[in-house]
Amino acid sequence: MTEVLTPSNPLSSPVPLIDLTAQYRMIQHQITSAVQRVLSSQCFILGDEVNELECDAAQYCDAQDAIGCASGSDALLLSLMALDVGPGDEVITSPFTFFATAGAIARTGATPVFVDIDPETYCISPGAISDAITSRTKAMIPVHLFGQCADMDALQRLSVKHDIPIVEDACQAIGAEYGGRKAGVLGATGCFSFFPTKNLGGAGDGGMITTDDPELSKRIRRLRVHGDVGGYTHQELGINSRLDALQAAILRVKLPLLDQWSDARRTNAERYRQLLSDRGLLDDLELPVEKSYGKHVYNQFTVRIRGDRRDALVKGLRERQIGCNIYYPVPLHLQKCFEHLGYEAGDMPESESASHEVVSLPVFPELTEAQAVRVVDALAQTLASINRASTVAFPFTIPQIKAA
Repeated sequence: MTEVLTPSNPLSSPVPLIDLTAQYRMIQHQITSAVQRVLSSQCFILGDEVNELECDAAQYCDAQDAIGCASGSDALLLSLMALDVGPGDEVITSPFTFFATAGAIARTGATPVFVDIDPETYCISPGAISDAITSRTKAMIPVHLFGQCADMDALQRLSVKHDIPIVEDACQAIGAEYGGRKAGVLGATGCFSFFPTKNLGGAGDGGMITTDDPELSKRIRRLRVHGDVGGYTHQELGINSRLDALQAAILRVKLPLLDQWSDARRTNAERYRQLLSDRGLLDDLELPVEKSYGKHVYNQFTVRIRGDRRDALVKGLRERQIGCNIYYPVPLHLQKCFEHLGYEAGDMPESESASHEVVSLPVFPELTEAQAVRVVDALAQTLASINRASTVAFPFTIPQIKAA
């Protein structure tokens, strides 16, 4: 019997990859009040709202300072600029990440140097970094991918040994922890994004940089306003990357709720683990590995299906109206804009395998138990269909030949 999809039946209703309206409904009045406060003040760029958010964010991350900027991409760029990264330099990073990580390196005129990932966490491999360090290496950017910190103890040892600063790409990992410390205070700077779908999302673009270095903080504040030291006096060439007061006001409403939402994401992740185990799907799917050294905040719940089956799985889920997405289908070392760097297919086998085998499922804080069951049902149906097709394609077995 064909299942009929109706809004009144949560076990058959569509499940979005993320539902921003569900969160908004819970805090609509506080958001409206915050926006009205800014509109009444007519102060839209930087100002008190941004100052207050910076103080709150620094306190949340246990950082000495936090500097608001226009986006997570700019947070990375400003960090590299403040570290004097430029032409002739190399910056080591992962090819399995959002484009902005490497894009910021290239924008400084430096060369992105890609190294492979740990296949369990999808974060950068410290061993691969060690092998890639040269006299031109000016910085390294580990990405705390999908909400889990990279292996920072190993990276910090490399940083000290070679005197190479770490810029944390924590754009997917606000609230994540490593060894009891928050992401963003594990390197020279930490970079955050407030893109709407992030764990802490605004109503548009926005970003933040955390640091314990007062000189870096002072310089980043200057760089975000064209290098201006006041009175239209420009000490150096900066960029225009100021955080809007409207975004800051909205984020001030949301920040006190962040840990609650992160805990809900973790609850949803554990629910998936139990449901997928109960349905016997762990032979087909590899689930996220949560390392004992930290706290995973599940910006994404990313599963892996080995073999050439991922695209069929995505197709089946979407046909069953389950939101899902591939992060990331083409690793950065194989992107056309970086072909001049000379990388080829096969150079980063773990990153390339992950790009062909991962898919992310809904894990937003407001995901209900019924919706999670619906996702797992759709996974079970799709996998059964894929496996049946595989059996039909290869219906014969090779007969065993007995020894004479």
